[in-house]
Amino acid sequence: MSIHLLKEIEKLKKMILALSAMVEESVQRAVKAIDTRDEKLAQRVIDSDYEIDKKEVDVEEECLKILALHQPVAIDLRLIIAVLKINNDLERVADLAVNIAERAVFLANQERLPMGFNFAQMAEKAQAMLRKSLDALVNLDAHLAREVCAADDEVDAMNREAYLAVQQGIRRHPERMEALIHMLSVSRHLERIADHATNIAEDVIYMCEGQIVRHRSEDYVSDAKKT
Repeated sequence: MSIHLLKEIEKLKKMILALSAMVEESVQRAVKAIDTRDEKLAQRVIDSDYEIDKKEVDVEEECLKILALHQPVAIDLRLIIAVLKINNDLERVADLAVNIAERAVFLANQERLPMGFNFAQMAEKAQAMLRKSLDALVNLDAHLAREVCAADDEVDAMNREAYLAVQQGIRRHPERMEALIHMLSVSRHLERIADHATNIAEDVIYMCEGQIVRHRSEDYVSDAKKT
């Protein structure tokens, strides 16, 4: 690898890690805004999305510049391809955080309803998956990435439970249907965040091992259980 390519690769890594930190913070704030019904915090998430979008474009342009100028091969090419895909997933996670924040703005002025579902637990699980996927990216840890992939089914099950809880809530409190639908949307957005965390983890595995694990859940579930 030439010294110039090495510098560009290191710059690209710093850019994607900086974007990762911003996106993770955005999700944390959105979830907290839902939990605390903090309209101002939710608005901060919405207002910060422009900066994240700009950084996502910067990362993509940097990847394309490296491809055009240096024509990398082997592991360097694999890394750039993975960064391009992870970059897109991070931008989508940020958009989902905005969607959650928008639900928080509405719910801030609504009375809380008792529900037979723990949204905080689902939020914690989805955030843990995102955090682990980003840790796997930072440390190039394929084993940790597989743990993220193996956890996705649990969040999917939680989303189905949330749907049933909201369905029951609408039957009991039809006058609160709009608020309940907003809560269902939060559940769906959290489930999508978990999906994107899984995508990031799969790309980390590809980056580390050159192995495409999409549609091969039986492989990474079994691998994640190994010690």
